[in-house]
Amino acid sequence: MYEQLSHSILNEILDDLRPQFKDQDLTHFYTRLGANFYSLFSLFQKLYGRRPDFKEQLLKLVDVMIRQYIRRSPELKAVDLARERDFNWFLDSKWVGMPLYADGFADDLKDLHQKIDYFTELGINLIHIMPILQCPRNASDGGYAVSDYRQINEKVGNLEDLQDLVKTMRERDILLALDIVINHTSNEHEWAEKARQGDDKYQKYYYMFDNRDIPDMFEKNLPEVFPETSPGNFTWDEKLNKWVMTVFNSYQWDLNYQNPSVLIEMVDILLFWGNQGVDILRLDAVAFLWKKIGSYSQNEKEAHIILQIFKDCYQITAPGVIFIAEAIVAPVEIVKYFGEDAIQAKECEIAYNATFMALMWDAVATKNAKLLTQGLKNIPQKLERATWLNYIRCHDDIGLGFTDDDIAQAGYDPLSHRDFLIKYFSGQFEGTDARGLLFGQNPKNNDARISGTLTSLIGLETALEEQNVEKIDLLVEHILLLHSMICSFGGIPLIYYGDEIGTLNDYSYMGNLSKANDTRWAHRPKINWKKAELRKVKGTLENQIFTALQQMIRVRKSIAAFSDFNNRLLLNLENEHLFAFVRTNPKRRKPVLVIGNFASTYQYLNLDTFDCYPFDCTQRDLLLDLYSEKPPEIFDKQLVLPPFGFYWLTEDERPNFDGAIF
Repeated sequence: MYEQLSHSILNEILDDLRPQFKDQDLTHFYTRLGANFYSLFSLFQKLYGRRPDFKEQLLKLVDVMIRQYIRRSPELKAVDLARERDFNWFLDSKWVGMPLYADGFADDLKDLHQKIDYFTELGINLIHIMPILQCPRNASDGGYAVSDYRQINEKVGNLEDLQDLVKTMRERDILLALDIVINHTSNEHEWAEKARQGDDKYQKYYYMFDNRDIPDMFEKNLPEVFPETSPGNFTWDEKLNKWVMTVFNSYQWDLNYQNPSVLIEMVDILLFWGNQGVDILRLDAVAFLWKKIGSYSQNEKEAHIILQIFKDCYQITAPGVIFIAEAIVAPVEIVKYFGEDAIQAKECEIAYNATFMALMWDAVATKNAKLLTQGLKNIPQKLERATWLNYIRCHDDIGLGFTDDDIAQAGYDPLSHRDFLIKYFSGQFEGTDARGLLFGQNPKNNDARISGTLTSLIGLETALEEQNVEKIDLLVEHILLLHSMICSFGGIPLIYYGDEIGTLNDYSYMGNLSKANDTRWAHRPKINWKKAELRKVKGTLENQIFTALQQMIRVRKSIAAFSDFNNRLLLNLENEHLFAFVRTNPKRRKPVLVIGNFASTYQYLNLDTFDCYPFDCTQRDLLLDLYSEKPPEIFDKQLVLPPFGFYWLTEDERPNFDGAIF
């Protein structure tokens, strides 16, 4: 868009910068800069337009982009051009991810490199390596307290190791996602150290106060993220002789984005990692980026503006890289991180579907899909060029992130239902086999979140101890049901490392002083590779789960209807134990009916009275389950689902599963 003021300022900036780069081929950069500059200028002006140095700061931002574009390799520039042409590339059903710790799944980055065949064997083609940037040894928050944004933590390797891994992954068509912590730094970061030494420039990188007046005003509205281990939102620093905003942990200092220098520094850091070959940047704690007195200081409009600036800078400099928003917030808020003011995603192309995850765990505990169906109805429609990460478990705790209104509409009392779920998964409810651990328990209201691996939370740890073969087999089906949901719902499924071989809670963290107070380490295990080898041995638990997921992933990749183009319709069912939706096919082929049984008993559905439009249930003799490659069980017009069973149904055209899309 041409706009006089912004165009005039762009000309001034280019007149200033062009002579420095006259020997560089910047054709694509200048084309993208011209196309995106009005947006970038407008956003930057909203945040910093009243500053007398506005133009100077904007010039610095463009200078950073030019320099990082020049450093971008020809190979990565070719990737940018290819992904600009195929701009919906990440919506395809071919992508299946796995989040992991480099020193948990493997010993380090070099060892991870040696295990790439494992991903190909399972069908994984997107690897999210959890935080690997330099951080203090004993105050790292699992890697989210960064002390150097351009150095890799020596315990997992170095930049050369990562570059070698990226090269091999690109040859295998495997994407790399990497965390960048953008809300805060470690208190041992160079910026923090310079602030402690009295450098006014770097003191302005953070929120620092001489007394409690302003912090106390903030505290009236700010919630506590870790009320047990890090109460409050400010920490007194003896060396500074000041109060520092520390919303997460006392050793994590919140960055002050009201200072444009902080934003420009972060743009430079983000572009640096894109230039290392990272395909997807996971932006941590995006909801917290802008702080305001008198508010929760979460989901502020300025936080969205910051993300839109990051996206504009990337669309100009490295458009082949996309963003994940790490925003575990209410459903009505999460879709805003795709960029609600745009037809296409203008903030982050990907976001975590945390509500879907939490609702599935509710269905696990209640053995019905009432709240699951009700809660999903109230997730707003996402943008077309955006997608979800669907997951059962991740490195973090499970929060019950659905609304009290949805709980009530599902027929439960919100307070008692939340209390039931916490007790159920922490093993305090009569009859439960779950082995979850409480996390972040708030003594003021007894609210808590849940830690634990999928296998232990589902009850399989208990069943294995009991050596109850019948229960073990049933719970394996329960595990596969949950995976069938994330693989078919719409978005990119994430299979958390270890879940594919039934990894149990790791209680060894209790003997480590730096981890003992954080139950999340129970589900951040060190993989036992002798156990992993059992995936090749028929009859073992590892083989049961691994081979079933292999099949599920293989079939998912062949189903065009599982690509994510807002082509999902939730269905209303009379049987509260069943959950169903239809995935329509963007290529005008047959739709797919997904239906799952969350009960531990057989359930049935009358196909004559079941409204499954736009799927056609009347052709019962033609129905085929794509996962098992067999017809479903039907008796006297009743579709029969075994305990924790599921179907991916289509009309039987006997599709070719060797790569064909149907």
